[in-house]
Amino acid sequence: MLFFTTKKKYTEDADLITDCLEGKRVAQEALYQRYSATMFATCLRYVGNSMEAEEVLLTGFLKVFQQLPNFKREGSFEGWIRRIMINESLTLLRKRKDFYHESVETARHLADVYSHIDNVLGADELLKLIDKLPDGYKTVFNLYAVEGYGHKEIAEMLGISEGTSKSQLNRARTMLKELLQQSEQLQTVFNS
Repeated sequence: MLFFTTKKKYTEDADLITDCLEGKRVAQEALYQRYSATMFATCLRYVGNSMEAEEVLLTGFLKVFQQLPNFKREGSFEGWIRRIMINESLTLLRKRKDFYHESVETARHLADVYSHIDNVLGADELLKLIDKLPDGYKTVFNLYAVEGYGHKEIAEMLGISEGTSKSQLNRARTMLKELLQQSEQLQTVFNS
């Protein structure tokens, strides 16, 4: 005799949260399935390595389930989860050596490494360029330009000064401009 378990379809986050708080595994799995792909992309954007991003994702979801009783049901549930994933990504990055002390030479070297670009610079290519930034630059750039945090919030999240946040963002922008100029030059060479 075969037993089939029917999975409940959750259309509202509120129902999903309630069932997760009651410890229902089906709800926990549904929550993970609903948000894991989006949150993986968020983690990957910060840590830049799929294995580490997966590790951060799993650790992040453990925190989501542990901290779920603290979710006040005010604001976006997805935004609350994203904040946890960003914090977990930042925790991993802080463990890396010389996270905020990349030299200008390192930045220039990374810019030189970029050697190929498709005919048209689209979103995927831009994300690849952002991924070439040193960790400190990339993190501040993502928090500021992608997530919309201000320098004061970034400074608090990362344990740095507002000036350092502004400096990292400026350096990230400068390096991205250099990478974009190199890609345009490569396009010209390839299209000739």
